[in-house]
Amino acid sequence: MAIPTVSIDRLDELKALLATPKKVVITTHYNPDGDAIGSSLGLSHYLRKKGHLTTVIAPNEYPKFLHWMPGNQEVILYDKSQPVAEQALKHADLIFCLDYNAPDRVKDLAKPLQEAEAPKMLIDHHLQPESFTDFSLHTTQASSTAELVYDFIELMEDTELIDYQMAACLYTGILTDTGSFQHASTTARVHEITADLMRQGLDTFDIYDKIFNTASISRMRFFGHCWSNRMFVNAKVGYAIIEVSIKDQLRFHLQKGDTEGLVNTPLQIDGIQASVLATEQEGYVKLSFRSKGDIDMNTFARQYFNGGGHKNAAGGMEEAPLDKVIEKIKHTLPKYLQS
Repeated sequence: MAIPTVSIDRLDELKALLATPKKVVITTHYNPDGDAIGSSLGLSHYLRKKGHLTTVIAPNEYPKFLHWMPGNQEVILYDKSQPVAEQALKHADLIFCLDYNAPDRVKDLAKPLQEAEAPKMLIDHHLQPESFTDFSLHTTQASSTAELVYDFIELMEDTELIDYQMAACLYTGILTDTGSFQHASTTARVHEITADLMRQGLDTFDIYDKIFNTASISRMRFFGHCWSNRMFVNAKVGYAIIEVSIKDQLRFHLQKGDTEGLVNTPLQIDGIQASVLATEQEGYVKLSFRSKGDIDMNTFARQYFNGGGHKNAAGGMEEAPLDKVIEKIKHTLPKYLQS
């Protein structure tokens, strides 16, 4: 397989730093998804195999359908174990920042992260990263951060060290962030990498089953409720909005991750090019944006909703009542799509 086209500035310096056992902390973004946890655990397994002591820190809990991954039990949740996480950051020799492009993406973890004296390395594929690390492996062309972790291992000339544990974690990151290999970011190299990972004995159906086929009955009924009663469709302009109130969440006993994938479903409607999921929280509304083709939801999220992300998948938030946020979307999105 061809050497990755991405590169690491000061690669020799990084290799020298990792030439002897180090205390390494791996961090990822708030509300971690499959790519965030998969890339973090995959990197952790690799570094441990090289003799390093690793600590994975997530800002908060993530969906239970990711808890099967090798190493999950060792992940420290910052919102539940602040002293332990802060001590790890304070004594680290190197800190990795995975799947986020700015310190504010880790919420309350940002302050101890920035105060930590250890050099930091960014591995990420989101647009417009801020300059807050000493080393960087970044490209928006990558399908996922898990793909970039594979690239990192390859640049370190260590692909022969990839084993089942690393492969299962990295495959999960790629699978989830490519929409099961449906997104435009699914390149030939993505398939080459996943083929290499599969050679480690992965049961890809079992992994898919654990991630996507573990829904509760209430979650399925919640999706039906959203499609029937909470989805607004503007077929003329080509967009849809699903709104989820706190009352809806309580009614269907939603758990972490239960809204996963809901924002993508309106894109299955003929003629719909953009989709929005507006989820009411205490004091604000969380927004998810998806689109097809050349419709840039990253720019839309940044311009109107304090957010950002990828071209076809972005997020944002608005500190306003749910009905006001829906009004704003209906006012701004049609103009944006038609401009």
